[in-house]
Amino acid sequence: MQFSELKLTPEILHAVEEMGYTDATDIQIGAIPLLLEGKDIIGRSSTGTGKTAAFGIPIVQMVSKSDLVSGQVLILSPTRELAMQTSEEVRKFAKYLQNIKVAVVCGGQSMSLQIHQLRTAQIIIGTPGRIMDHMRRRTLSLNNLKTVILDEADEMLNMGFLEDIQTILKQAPKTRQIGLFSATMPAAIMKITKQFQTNPEIIAVDKGRKTVDNISQFYYNVNQMDKINALKLLLEYHRPKRALIFCNTKKMVEQLCEQLNYSGFQTAGIHGDLKQNQRNQVMSDFKNGRNNILIATDVAARGIDVEDVDAVFNYDIPEDDEYYIHRIGRTGRAGKTGASYTLAASRTQLKRVHSLERFMSLKIKEESLPKVEDIQEQQLEKFKRKIKRLVDENSGSQWMPLIEALEENGYDAKYIAAALCQAISSKNKKLSTLKNIRKAEYMHDENDKVKLNFDIGTKDKIKSDFIVGTIVETTGLPVGAVGKIQIYKDYSIVEMSPYDANLVIKKMNGYRIKQCTVHVTVAKAKKQNRNFERKDGSYASGSNRGYKSGKNRYGSGSSYKRYGKNNKIKSK
Repeated sequence: MQFSELKLTPEILHAVEEMGYTDATDIQIGAIPLLLEGKDIIGRSSTGTGKTAAFGIPIVQMVSKSDLVSGQVLILSPTRELAMQTSEEVRKFAKYLQNIKVAVVCGGQSMSLQIHQLRTAQIIIGTPGRIMDHMRRRTLSLNNLKTVILDEADEMLNMGFLEDIQTILKQAPKTRQIGLFSATMPAAIMKITKQFQTNPEIIAVDKGRKTVDNISQFYYNVNQMDKINALKLLLEYHRPKRALIFCNTKKMVEQLCEQLNYSGFQTAGIHGDLKQNQRNQVMSDFKNGRNNILIATDVAARGIDVEDVDAVFNYDIPEDDEYYIHRIGRTGRAGKTGASYTLAASRTQLKRVHSLERFMSLKIKEESLPKVEDIQEQQLEKFKRKIKRLVDENSGSQWMPLIEALEENGYDAKYIAAALCQAISSKNKKLSTLKNIRKAEYMHDENDKVKLNFDIGTKDKIKSDFIVGTIVETTGLPVGAVGKIQIYKDYSIVEMSPYDANLVIKKMNGYRIKQCTVHVTVAKAKKQNRNFERKDGSYASGSNRGYKSGKNRYGSGSSYKRYGKNNKIKSK
């Protein structure tokens, strides 16, 4: 269906056509007429399906036909970046309409400027926290509010904005219209719809399938310790003009950014701990091409809408299927093609890849990593074509006197050209850091598990979530890689796959959890003691005397010298 069939005003149609929109997406076809009719809606749709236009176009049209009083529409966004992006789109829709004003109300901006804008703006876009600030200051009134849009509602709840959203909706007029847009529908969102919406119409787009049709998806089976080298090979082989790399943790974003920059790549990282001015600078550099690679966590990436992203790399695989759709949906937009590359280390991560295939009803193709020789040959061919083109164009004539002077001194032109090629190629720091990587070979059965012994326990006030969180932060492994955890007084046992366990031992020995230095070893199976303990605490004849009497029990992988032993996992 085309936008011309959606009963839009000529001014809005003109603006939409100017933006290059012709055919409406499914979420736009469903949402625009219902919002124009004043109905409450629930829009379930993934990133890249055109949600902003789905609510932005109808609210602009409704405001244009109203008496233009301030504070008619409130759009709540999870992040400042998404709010700014939404405001830019809404202003474009209203380009040919007179006197429609938009106010952006977020952190990191002048409060006095926002107060000035709020006095006249009919459409207010902001984050829940700053909206609440203005409500408390009485610089924002909701008395004239006719429509509330909750954009990326699931992410706002993940960021802890539930109470703010409830407070805002309770203070809004009872007759207001509510449009809720979300990629997923957790219980908390359903609670909001039941509490505040009236007979909402549901528009559901099919699990994001349409958002990935233009994206070629590949995965690579590598060992965890080879992931960084694998990523460098892919970046240098494909050389995307603009790329996004996703990690599951803030720590991994920082580590990856540091390592890639050291290897000669131009990268910047963005995560939740950055201050607003830092986030602004990172995004500005990425949009302007000063850094062509952006490394991000899922939450920090919400609201990033940069055109012409050639490729998305999943350094870590997300635990949530929808998050994978959100990630790769950053490329292949506006009818263009894109590519996604996922690094799968361990059987657990391979199972996640196959789970994603089932979720999307699409195949993610397994590929072999490029070799250094392939990259060198590819770049040599590109260099050769460039030289031919420059020669054909007679470029570089200003250097002829230099070449002639060298020839007069007895230097052959061929050797001069070869020396110049060497000087240029030696500037590529990236090539010197690349290493060939073999495909990961799993020698253990999928059901094999290794038990790791951590020499901390209940006496150190340790809980299982502390151990899981530290493993994820330190190694970059997903939460699902951590198996059963048993916590005793002096030690804890954690089950993992052999290859993930190897990584934990390598990364976590000597690491600190809750001010305790941790030693991680492989736990040996305990031998069954068939003797019985007497009531007085002694053992019957032939038992392991002294094992328990007056002493704590220790796991076989403990650092306690009598029972512990730093065993390494044997691999074939």
